[in-house]
Amino acid sequence: MANETLASSSPSTPNVPPEHAWIDAHRALLPRWNSSSSSSSSSSSSFQIAIPISISRVNQFDAARLDVEMAAMLKEQLVKVFSVMKPGFLFQYEAELDAFLEFLIWRFSIWVDKPTPGNALMNLRYRDERAVVTRGKEVRTGVEGQGLSVSQKIWYCLGTVGGQYLWARLQAFSAFRRWGDTEQRSFARYLWILMQHVEGIYKAASFSNLLLFLYSGRYRTIIERVLQARLVYGSPNMNRSVSFEYMNRQLVWNEFSEMLLLLLPLLKSSSIKKLLLPFSKEKTPGSSNDDEMCPICLKSPSTPFVALPCQHRYCYYCISTRAAAANSYRCARCNETVGAIQRHGLTNNQK
Repeated sequence: MANETLASSSPSTPNVPPEHAWIDAHRALLPRWNSSSSSSSSSSSSFQIAIPISISRVNQFDAARLDVEMAAMLKEQLVKVFSVMKPGFLFQYEAELDAFLEFLIWRFSIWVDKPTPGNALMNLRYRDERAVVTRGKEVRTGVEGQGLSVSQKIWYCLGTVGGQYLWARLQAFSAFRRWGDTEQRSFARYLWILMQHVEGIYKAASFSNLLLFLYSGRYRTIIERVLQARLVYGSPNMNRSVSFEYMNRQLVWNEFSEMLLLLLPLLKSSSIKKLLLPFSKEKTPGSSNDDEMCPICLKSPSTPFVALPCQHRYCYYCISTRAAAANSYRCARCNETVGAIQRHGLTNNQK
């Protein structure tokens, strides 16, 4: 009786699980694990922040300027080919020539998914913003994305090449037909007013697009904004091929030349000559022969006359025609106002 009590009070022997029990448990829990991992990855990707990228606005403006310069260089070389033809032959086909060169640049750059010459120098390319992926494992630098679609390329050509050509031709035709000078209320006058309104609206839209571009750095032109063709870096590890030093020198020289073109018409050449006269070189021993020659025709006067009061010698025909053509003629040698002319060799009493 006591032995039975002791046996019942002793701890029971633990149950040993089967040998392949862990495999069965793994198979039972595997679907739940896969579902939980997929849901967590999808939730994390939904909350993933897109990589912000900022494309230099200076690079985009410089690329447009370089494209214009490239087209000008091609036009200059093409004009030299027709230099032996009749003068002014290409002037009447200038709009067609510009459109042809723009089409060539578009055909061998944008149409074949390559950057334009200016974009290539600035390490830029066009990207379709409608199909760009901003989140996910495939996004590493933020400049990934496919190029423009076929429809975008065609519309880009029609907007840039075709639009500029048609507008240039319409303006030339309206100016030739003098639509703006028509006094009566005719159909041509209405078309001219409509053109002015369209041009004003386009300029206002371009200015608004410029402000948006300076703020966000996207879509340099209206066509790019409509087509959602954005300029991004072609390679994230490549610098621009044109240094800022060259661009700064070019900018300084352009501004200096424009300042000279603005100021030179405001200055009088006679006053400049008079100001620089004291700094001129001294006369050489052979300058006496130059004084005996007429400074206008550079020949020895057959009928010599002198200008008063400076006493410089002229031909009668040269000095008389110059004095008659101008109200106040100045001497070609000393820049002094000529008050009268006198035959050479006569005194004041013989005049």
